[in-house]
Amino acid sequence: MIRLSTCFIAVLLALRSAAMSTPAPSKLVPAPHRRRTKASGTATSTFASTGSGSSTSTESVVPPSESGPVISLNPNNPVWDSSFTGPFDSIRGPLGATIIGPNNPNIAQQNPDLLAPPTTDHGSVPNIKWPMSLSHNRLSTGGWAREQNKMAGVNMRLKPGAIRELHWHKTAEWAYVLKGTTQVTSVDQDGRNFISTVGPGDLWYFPPGIPHSLQATGDDPDGSEFLLVFPNGMFSEDSTFLLTDWLAHIPAEVLAKNFGLPAEAFKNAPENELYIFPAEVPADNQPAPTSPFGTVPDPFAFAFSNVSATQFSGGTAKIVDSSTFKISVTIAAAEVTVEPGAMRELHWHPTEDEWTFFLEGEGRITLFASQSNARTFDFQAGDVGYIPASNGHYVENTGNTTLRFLEIFNSGTPSSAPDKFQDVSLSQWLALTPPAVVKAHLGVSDDTIAHFSKTKPVVVGGSRNVTKV
Repeated sequence: MIRLSTCFIAVLLALRSAAMSTPAPSKLVPAPHRRRTKASGTATSTFASTGSGSSTSTESVVPPSESGPVISLNPNNPVWDSSFTGPFDSIRGPLGATIIGPNNPNIAQQNPDLLAPPTTDHGSVPNIKWPMSLSHNRLSTGGWAREQNKMAGVNMRLKPGAIRELHWHKTAEWAYVLKGTTQVTSVDQDGRNFISTVGPGDLWYFPPGIPHSLQATGDDPDGSEFLLVFPNGMFSEDSTFLLTDWLAHIPAEVLAKNFGLPAEAFKNAPENELYIFPAEVPADNQPAPTSPFGTVPDPFAFAFSNVSATQFSGGTAKIVDSSTFKISVTIAAAEVTVEPGAMRELHWHPTEDEWTFFLEGEGRITLFASQSNARTFDFQAGDVGYIPASNGHYVENTGNTTLRFLEIFNSGTPSSAPDKFQDVSLSQWLALTPPAVVKAHLGVSDDTIAHFSKTKPVVVGGSRNVTKV
């Protein structure tokens, strides 16, 4: 008779043999991808599949949600807009508290994302905003000038006929005319001269060391106002080489010897610099003196206002660099308009810092500075923004009118490249990367990837939203 213990051992051996003959589940098959519902933010389980019912490559990789938490889909719009009159408290949903101490309501109204930042902000990012209205203003009899030094920008105003005196700089000068018209004159190192009248939306550019003058015409009863940009952030408008300042510090007998004239010829030369001073309105179409060496081969002015802008779903953009404005080898720029609710797409500039000047409207920028550092800033007309090279960012219109601004870049020197406008589009990058790689990073579907644009969207349409506290 078979003993009971022998039967028990036989059963165990049979069960072990059956288990070893059954294939183990593959560790490459992921758990269902979790998708948040927009209404509640909770996770639901779905599987992506093709029309024929077969699995897509989405199921062949472990989605990011299996490795940790996924991003929040809760809105992070500004908590108030320019029409809000207060109280201005540091509250976003359940976070923050009221301000019970002193608070500057004018500053608070313009900067909701500083008082109540988006929850996506994190870490430490230096301030990138500077209102020109906070810059020291240098007043003269013919106008004024104020500057901001990151790349180095000067906002200057000339009364009709007023002259920004004959001068030159160590660095190049690029200008965008904001209002009125300005007559510019210059002579280059080869004795070739130049004269032009530059109107609103147009540009001029003078290379380093090239002398020039600026004079407001009488075309506008207010004279002219313009933005000057210098590619060296250490430059100051106050360090300009001025004609009158130089001659005031040269002995009179040396002046006489230099020009072959009696010293008496210079008896009315000013003892101090003129800088900006009143003068008669220049004649229309005033010609330059005839030079035996001719005029400059590449004009120092460019009719940017006549360049057609490219239309995108959310606004327009037009670019100027040395490919169109040949003499401008150190400054490239784009003029961008963004309609209410739309945005200048998520992008970055590979090697060039961006100096942004806001011409009209209201907007905001979130700057991504790597290592989980991100910070959001609000901007109004007359503000300056500074975006370091390679920092990811966008520009969103948060107002009810068109947002218009300049993106300006130090695009190199005459001996270095590149001297062209450059940016990298996030949407284009993802659209032109193998889909499996994008899925492995973001856990998105084929339909989502198909929606990414293989051409740069540049300005993306949308709707305007304000988060109510």
